[in-house]
Amino acid sequence: MEEGPSNGGMLYHEVQESKLCAVHCVNTVLQGPFFSEFDLAALASDLDRKERQMLLEGHGGGDTVPIDSEESHNVSMDGDFSIQVLEKALEVWDLQVIPLNCPVAEPAQIDPQLENAFICHLQDHWFCIRKVDTEWYNFDSLYAAPEHLSKFYLSAYLDTLKGFGWSIFLVRGNFPKECPISSSEALNGFGQWLSPEDAQRITKSCNSTQATPHRTNPQQPSDPTQFAGEAERLSDMEEKDLNAAIAASLLDSASVAAGLLNSAAAGSGSQVPQDSNQ
Repeated sequence: MEEGPSNGGMLYHEVQESKLCAVHCVNTVLQGPFFSEFDLAALASDLDRKERQMLLEGHGGGDTVPIDSEESHNVSMDGDFSIQVLEKALEVWDLQVIPLNCPVAEPAQIDPQLENAFICHLQDHWFCIRKVDTEWYNFDSLYAAPEHLSKFYLSAYLDTLKGFGWSIFLVRGNFPKECPISSSEALNGFGQWLSPEDAQRITKSCNSTQATPHRTNPQQPSDPTQFAGEAERLSDMEEKDLNAAIAASLLDSASVAAGLLNSAAAGSGSQVPQDSNQ
């Protein structure tokens, strides 16, 4: 399969702004600030218009349609976008979004290392897992920097996400090869370019100075992404043992994480400058 863009060895990452995680997710899949919230809003509006047209046609072309037909099913009032909007945005770049549980995605279930990108969704949060220059990274916008995922851990990590109810989508197609850094930085105010070394340094700094999980949404279940760093250090274990370690870690810490998340959401002074609605 085609390798992702190199961008001179740099990683493109966007840090959470409001509830724009869908924007951040799309841009990190593309590895560049290609879309703004206004672009996705326009796509959502077009989808809504087409859906309303279909409703009208389904009612014999009359002027009366169900009372909730004027409500958008593709973007919420606070900026959360549907998977259909993400699909339309990535179609612009000849990329296809495929549910991981579809038969056509079976090879990715068996060996995800052969792919280039995955989109993950739970409740109102989106994030991207992306291969850049043969290495895998978690580009969650609630993280200060992309978090490296070893090839050994990737499969177990995806399985853990699925076990916690996350919907996972495979992204295939012709990914952009380059995003000129000098001319693209001004397209939005969310993104930053980081070397793998800088990303690793930032991640280690956050892990060493924060005892609380990255996420601050009390509605989210205990988040398996907080254990990625620990699993990296266990990469010399057999996969069976690693899966058991992840499961045990999640089980033992569930009640503690829930208390920390509720405390953070109540304004306990979390150091992570992230939106508590995500």
